[in-house]
Amino acid sequence: MRRLLALVLVVTLWFNFAPSANAAYSNLTPCSESEAFMAKAKLFRPTTDDQNSGVNRAVRYSDALCGPEGYPHLIVDGNLAHFGEFAIPSILFLYIAGWIGWVGRSYLIDVKKDKDPEMKEIIINVPLAVSKMLSGFIWPIAALQEFTSGKLVMKDAPISPR
Repeated sequence: MRRLLALVLVVTLWFNFAPSANAAYSNLTPCSESEAFMAKAKLFRPTTDDQNSGVNRAVRYSDALCGPEGYPHLIVDGNLAHFGEFAIPSILFLYIAGWIGWVGRSYLIDVKKDKDPEMKEIIINVPLAVSKMLSGFIWPIAALQEFTSGKLVMKDAPISPR
């Protein structure tokens, strides 16, 4: 019985391993040379009142790398030639998400000092919220300042036994 179990285990592990993936993008071609992309580029429609917006989009994408289906691919491999394709949007996303979080946190901290803070969470104090939003763009500096001063992180306190 043990030998049968060992054999089943060995066979299962043997067939379970996937072959290593090749991350090279040798199957991608510049979009300007891709026939499938050129066919799709003719179908780009204007997105605004500007009648050339579809053509402008096709020209911008022509520098990218396209797959065999004709769609541009995002390359994230550490190569500095493609650094801006992923790094700039991701850094902007993190900055904007941090801004939103910092503003919400600041608003809740200020509202907690007033009487009836639960109502201020439901019915938002718009002038206070707007002032927090306008000052929230410097959130990385404010977070670093609060971290170094010790106000950002809660002090170690005894945990309630309940």
